[in-house]
Amino acid sequence: EGTLYDGGGTAKRCRDMSKCYVFRSPAGYVKHFVNAGFDVVSLANNHSGDFGPAGRKGTKAVLRNAGIAYAGLKGTDETAVFERNGTTFGFAAFAPNSGTCDVRNLGRAKEIVAGLSARCDIVIVSFHGGAEGAAHQHVPKKTEIYLGENRGDVYRFAHAVIDAGADVVFGHGPHVTRAVELYKDRFIAYSLGNFCTYGRFNLRGPAGIAPILKITTRTDGSFVKGHITPVYQQKTHGPKIDPQKRAIAKVKELTATDFPNGQLVIEEDGRIWKTGNGN
Repeated sequence: EGTLYDGGGTAKRCRDMSKCYVFRSPAGYVKHFVNAGFDVVSLANNHSGDFGPAGRKGTKAVLRNAGIAYAGLKGTDETAVFERNGTTFGFAAFAPNSGTCDVRNLGRAKEIVAGLSARCDIVIVSFHGGAEGAAHQHVPKKTEIYLGENRGDVYRFAHAVIDAGADVVFGHGPHVTRAVELYKDRFIAYSLGNFCTYGRFNLRGPAGIAPILKITTRTDGSFVKGHITPVYQQKTHGPKIDPQKRAIAKVKELTATDFPNGQLVIEEDGRIWKTGNGN
């Protein structure tokens, strides 16, 4: 979330400036994305516009110059297509925020994904949606309203984009980990929690742990296996491997509760496999 931007533009104004979060990272920090191996990022979130059009334009230029693709901006940069090892990947991103591809507009989301599916081998969808915080760790399977805002029905959205041709769906936005699900043999993670934060973020309890997921699919996009690397964060220190493996336990617990008849088995060591497939 936020911008990679060194200056200019006007910071957004909030109704309550004492609770106003405006995110900007130095443009030079893009080197960390490159070194970590990022191929593509989502710009569909509630902070990509924190410095207005100038901030978004600057962020796109920084990413483009670093060779990192991006998607999620309505009408201009809705999707990204890139190739790795002979496989063509399509990427689309959605959020309930101004200037982004709308996670609440299922008809348009399905059009975007279907367009990618027609020309790509594998389609990955990212969404920023759902209510935030420890009270919202479960997938409610209905529209989520938070701070008076419609944050979308992420369950219905994830199923809709898979119906349209998505192969893997990654969610974020609640700032806590949520369950995972297999739908039509396609993998969904409803929230990956907080990945790498700094400063005033709330990292107490479930907000301080997160899964890093590795998903393996067949060439047709169907799920083969997955693995969770559990991490934790403390203020200003970034993510570290969690020897207590709390994120694995949390994903396992939430998945069993929210999708009791689901097809995924989550082992204590982080392996994820489909019921009946063994490990």
